[in-house]
Amino acid sequence: MKNNYITLAKKAANTQIKELRKINRVLDKSFIKAVDSILNCKGKVVCAGIGKSGLIGRKISATFSSVGIPSFFCDPAQALHGDMGQIEKKDLLIIFSYSGNTSELSNMLKYANRFGIKIIGIASKADSLLMKASDIKLLLPKVKESDVIGMVPTSSTSITLLLGDCLATTVISKKKFSKEKFKIFHPGGNIGSSLLLAKDLMLTGKKLPIIDYKKSLGEALKVINQKKLGIIVVLKKKHIAGIVTDGDLRRDMRVLSKKTNLQKLMTKKPMLVSENMPATKALAIMNEKKITSLLVVSDKDYEKKNNTKLLGIIHIHSLLQYGIR
Repeated sequence: MKNNYITLAKKAANTQIKELRKINRVLDKSFIKAVDSILNCKGKVVCAGIGKSGLIGRKISATFSSVGIPSFFCDPAQALHGDMGQIEKKDLLIIFSYSGNTSELSNMLKYANRFGIKIIGIASKADSLLMKASDIKLLLPKVKESDVIGMVPTSSTSITLLLGDCLATTVISKKKFSKEKFKIFHPGGNIGSSLLLAKDLMLTGKKLPIIDYKKSLGEALKVINQKKLGIIVVLKKKHIAGIVTDGDLRRDMRVLSKKTNLQKLMTKKPMLVSENMPATKALAIMNEKKITSLLVVSDKDYEKKNNTKLLGIIHIHSLLQYGIR
């Protein structure tokens, strides 16, 4: 019966959850040495592995790169045909192999040992080829696979990946890595867009629709038509005095003269956001207030709310363009 699918899936999931708790056995003095070696590495962190262990190595290498730790993946099979030359003495080699006896690793291990390249070996067999050749040995616990015959790599790959992530996250914590630094190394995708701030997306300089408070309604209309943001910011001695929207102008043009002073029309307390406000929060404010633009000011000016200087304008089109939803 199809209801049995859920039962089988839950059984597999519960098996892996139980087996993953065994990771604590690996978090010992050797783990500390491995973390210190990564932190003190003067070259690149090179991850390697064959098959599913290779896929894990690629993922861990990508994680290191995304937080500013120079890293790349080296396929041991391809390394036999020249790729070994990428690995230098100052590099650190992390090799993943659950059995530790994968034949393709042999030449890479010999190369590393010959040139004094430090190896962190991750395997489940203490007497394996990999562990014997490694300077730092991270011995994975024996785990029960979660498939029905207990042979398909499931729990074993999960715990190997978990150990790799434990290494990476511990190194990240010790390096005091911040969201700001992560944004530098990961500017694209959903992660990058979620870390953008108002100051990253605001319009500045000549793109800003600004006008002096003494100017007339007719002059303001010209600026709005030129800048095409639907609003104009009214300034008094370089400080924000208020805003006038395109709708305000066109609505009141029917009853007011083009010579009318802007102070009669402007909204004196426009919505402000601080330069370091997350762009996602700025979008939430726009949606809540049903507006399309927000004025960006410094964090200091945002706190005091008066005599504020305009840094820029953040428009809903900029947010949507960068995939912020």
